[in-house]
Amino acid sequence: MARVSITINANTYDIACPDGEEQNILDLADGLNAKVAELVGAIGQAGEARLLAMAGLLMADEMAEVKSEVERLRAEALVVPEPAPATPAIDENRLADVLDALAARMESIADRVENA
Repeated sequence: MARVSITINANTYDIACPDGEEQNILDLADGLNAKVAELVGAIGQAGEARLLAMAGLLMADEMAEVKSEVERLRAEALVVPEPAPATPAIDENRLADVLDALAARMESIADRVENA
């Protein structure tokens, strides 16, 4: 088991971690230290435990927002759009027959009108 030293708000803590995770722990500690520094800038020194609790809550809130967004995006990705209605196949021979029949009927009507 490895050990790393992290610094949060000018306080150093020795942390045990699995071998190979040292850099990950250092990176996470940097993020936590930045959040604590943000709080110190906004409200001043409020005690180490309180600052860590507030920073943890802020980070947990950010994580909850990210999880919610991920779930929304997953749900959106699962929605399958309805396919566009299929265009009916056109039987050109049948269409020609119908048009011929209509033309013949129109000629018949025109003849009757002329002879009336």
